[in-house]
Amino acid sequence: MAQHPPNPHATTLTADPAVGVNYASLYGWSDPFGEPTPVTRRTDPELKEAAPATERPIAVVTGASSGIGAATARSLAQLGYHVILAARRVDKLNALAAEIRGVPVACDATDPAQVAHLAEVAGKTVNVLVNNAGGALGQDPLERTDLDLYEQMYQRNVMTAARVTQALLPAIRRAAGTIVFVTSVAADAPYEGGAGYCGAKAAERALVRSLRLELNGEPIRVVDISPGLVHTDEFSLTRFAGDQARADAVYAGVPNPLTAEDIADAITWMVTRPPHVNIDHLEIRPVAQAANHKVFRQR
Repeated sequence: MAQHPPNPHATTLTADPAVGVNYASLYGWSDPFGEPTPVTRRTDPELKEAAPATERPIAVVTGASSGIGAATARSLAQLGYHVILAARRVDKLNALAAEIRGVPVACDATDPAQVAHLAEVAGKTVNVLVNNAGGALGQDPLERTDLDLYEQMYQRNVMTAARVTQALLPAIRRAAGTIVFVTSVAADAPYEGGAGYCGAKAAERALVRSLRLELNGEPIRVVDISPGLVHTDEFSLTRFAGDQARADAVYAGVPNPLTAEDIADAITWMVTRPPHVNIDHLEIRPVAQAANHKVFRQR
């Protein structure tokens, strides 16, 4: 077995048959700290048929009412996860929960009390946490921007991810689980009018990388997916305060921007790697977007 230096932040893992599921047995995976060995994953129908909701691996998805969060919840449910859906908009959340037989939890992740309730609902074992809640607000130059929007973006992108991760970490530790952060290519470099959002996403990425270091020595995976141009119904519309024309202009002429389902597919791939494999950082863009500032548009 590979040897690992002691981690001052690590918690000793002990078997507790009273909580959760045996993730390794469900997927046929071996010790994440042992030598990599060929494994045979059970197929989706086998997993669904073999495990009732209370015994299936547990996934918690924040920002699950629409866009990337909703698509990820669907993808994980199709794979056999019992999905706990967290978001502020209860109507959309309830509809999705009924569709995938998940558990809806009304949760504003900027509120510590609501996050504590989410942790209670999730229970003692969580196999996958997808920190997807966040978003952009405004794109005005610093000279005339509303600085309250900067504070809101920091709360929605950084503090929500930190707060939810902190609350669920004991349950993730019991499952030797995976924590996914949906950051953004906006963390790579600034652009005009993007100081608030780029800064928030860069801070979130710093959180991811610090956590990865802090948990080294424990069989917990910490992964970051950074999407580029993704065309969803609400991201740009929210950013521009309901201005549909301005939101549409973001995607105008771009052949085949990414979809929420593209990102959900990538997240699902990341969390279903053998447990000794950690996808530290995955940047994903449409072919038409060569860089944040370089986007091909058809005229």
